[in-house]
Amino acid sequence: MTRFHFTTLSAMALAAAVVVSPQRPAFAQGQVTVYCSILEEQCREGAAMFEKATGIKVAMIRKSTGEVYAQVKAEANNPRGDVWWGGPGEPHLQAAEEGLLDEYKSPKLPELHDWAQRHAEQSKFRTNAIYLGALGIGYNSDILKKRGIAAPKCWADLLDATFRDEVQIADPSSSGTAYVFLATTVQRLGEEKGFEFLKSLHKNISQYTKSGIAPVKATALGETAVGIAFIHDMLTQKLQGAPIETVAPCEGTGYETGSVSVVKGGKNPEAARKFVDFTLSPDAQNINAKLKINSIPSNRNALLSPDAPKFSEIKLIDYDTPRWGSPAERSRLLKKFDAEIKTLPR
Repeated sequence: MTRFHFTTLSAMALAAAVVVSPQRPAFAQGQVTVYCSILEEQCREGAAMFEKATGIKVAMIRKSTGEVYAQVKAEANNPRGDVWWGGPGEPHLQAAEEGLLDEYKSPKLPELHDWAQRHAEQSKFRTNAIYLGALGIGYNSDILKKRGIAAPKCWADLLDATFRDEVQIADPSSSGTAYVFLATTVQRLGEEKGFEFLKSLHKNISQYTKSGIAPVKATALGETAVGIAFIHDMLTQKLQGAPIETVAPCEGTGYETGSVSVVKGGKNPEAARKFVDFTLSPDAQNINAKLKINSIPSNRNALLSPDAPKFSEIKLIDYDTPRWGSPAERSRLLKKFDAEIKTLPR
């Protein structure tokens, strides 16, 4: 099991901490276009904070990770975006290898946890880590109780016929969350057995959504009994009162290294670098604690929500982000999924 070591804040420090530091009046001018792949409320909060701190106007466009990757690639000859903020690291790494992202060594790097510094080094400083999030299962306890279905504890439980049309996950071609699940399954079981698992699970999938957050919200609303997503996103819904319970699957699970990158050839490179510095700062990463979003921040000085999943208690596989984020491997797996899984009847 892979273990990470994080700075733990005392209860007193958490209680006393100010989530958003006071910002001095800003007189800088300019603009920056940000493609945002985290939650919409995080995007809005971050844009407002950055504008207040710097005076730089933010044009924020929220899309899923896969959609942003496709847009950045399509716009390679005439980039319209300056920054790609959020989403699992694999699409960022693929974009980096394809020459779509600029190298940038932020002065904030020394403030980051070791795992985040390694992520930057592995990408040759063409992307930076902003958070960690473990993949898991979320279920609507009211629905399972009403239908007499036992709560899942393991990935294998989701193959049971009782979950027919009761499971939602996003499409890995458009969602970084779902791609992490695809790569986790293949790494956990091996490719042949992994795709056999996916074929069996396909029978119980009611919908492959475009966005990775959609199954979380559908589970919270009772539109599906089970969603496969990141545990911290499901915890956010639970803290808002939804009847969601979360599961770290017994066989082990993968995780995302949420990333931020400067788009190569963007029209506002200086503003883009300032925005990346902002996303790596405690102020920006404390947005998570403010909004009760429970991913693990990359900055050692950022607040860690007391409700965040305890990685030491989760069985994590030794997830190889650089491998699964390579252009050849990621493209090959997605094509195989489209050909062998999505075309199957249910």
